[in-house]
Amino acid sequence: MRIKNFFILLTALFMMSTFQVESLAAFLSPEEETRLGDRFLMTITSQYELSDYPFIVQYINDLGAYLGRQIEVPYFPLNFYVVKENTINAFAAPAGHVFTFSGLIRLMDNVDELASVLAHELGHVSARHLASRIERSKKIGMATMAGVLAAILAGGKAGGALITGSIAAGIQAELGYSREDERQADQLGFKYAHGAGFDPDGMINVLEKIQREGWYGRGEIPPYLLTHPGTAERMTSIEAMLQGYEKVSDTDKTKELRSNFPIFHAMVMALCHDKEDATKEFRKRLRADPESTIANYGLGLVLERQGLIDEALNHFKTALRKKPDSIPVMFAMGKAYQVSGQYEDSVSILNKALDLSPKDKDIMYLLALSLQNLELYTQASSIYERLTFLPPVKDKVYYNLGLVYGRQGSLALAHYNLGIYFTKLRRREKALFHFKRAKGLAGSKAALREKIDKALTDLKR
Repeated sequence: MRIKNFFILLTALFMMSTFQVESLAAFLSPEEETRLGDRFLMTITSQYELSDYPFIVQYINDLGAYLGRQIEVPYFPLNFYVVKENTINAFAAPAGHVFTFSGLIRLMDNVDELASVLAHELGHVSARHLASRIERSKKIGMATMAGVLAAILAGGKAGGALITGSIAAGIQAELGYSREDERQADQLGFKYAHGAGFDPDGMINVLEKIQREGWYGRGEIPPYLLTHPGTAERMTSIEAMLQGYEKVSDTDKTKELRSNFPIFHAMVMALCHDKEDATKEFRKRLRADPESTIANYGLGLVLERQGLIDEALNHFKTALRKKPDSIPVMFAMGKAYQVSGQYEDSVSILNKALDLSPKDKDIMYLLALSLQNLELYTQASSIYERLTFLPPVKDKVYYNLGLVYGRQGSLALAHYNLGIYFTKLRRREKALFHFKRAKGLAGSKAALREKIDKALTDLKR
């Protein structure tokens, strides 16, 4: 069923767009591809769970953005995501959205392997292979288009039946990447990984691991669903490029990304995979090295998922003793303390983390929540206000800011921020209610009244 859903998502690229089906015959402009990418992102988030853990999101985007600096003509802003699915795959969607499945990351041993995969996907992005394939898809008949659209809308077993056989194979023949596309993406990916200071040999290692896992060549996945088959031809081509390869020296950023990969890998293992399997893996590592920072941190994350907070905290403390300046470990401890109602301990450890990373929005938000729970509303509102000037702003920042202003008796500000919160949720009537209440309570505060009037005007639009 997951395989069928994945194919639904791939075909959704071409169907769930804001422009008419007939316009697919034209080569996509960057603006059209951006709109298609936005719609695709909505589609995939409705079908799959993407990791939103702050340090997973930060790491994959830091690495991707660093590789993306090698692209000579950047058509799109780049965005990278980890899909919480034990599937061995990665793909580039329209307009610079790049997805890597946690099952693929699980196989990796170092950042060079992950960098090579992301660089390959960026090769597809920069060469605009998807836009080119859409142009070629004009041969697909309307009946086939309608059948695929019905499959997308129907879903379930009915949808799965509609996208099998000749329909799916026909679409793949038109829209799938060609050997030349893959060859060019490998060449560009090699260039990007090498230029950023990573070892392009990582792609060979990844392809070999995929083959060992047995996902290719055994018939589990139909050929038209293999976005990146690990063919001997591709591996031979990459090996040929490696013959003239000279390793470049690590930059400070490369060193940072290389150093942080093990803890990123532990996060993915702990938070994106089966809890029992992850627990077994980290306990196995601890038997070999009971003081391992990574194993203790990873096991702590899994135990927290299981609600075993006290045990999780013990492992976080062990990890922090070995690496006292680890911000991810401090953040995890602060979160665990907060979940268990130990707000003072949460504030203490999060303040230490914020001293080391003063601009970290996730630490700031967690700290403000703990202060709010301690009824230290002035301190909490100060942090929430600061967060409103650091986009993108979480919707909950405005909600909690409304609550803490209400607790302080600043009712105009309370209603104003709740109005913003409900505006972001597109709940117009509730937003209108709070803005009107805010305006009635603002009195002679000209600056606040001006902000409320602007919010009301924007809401009417």
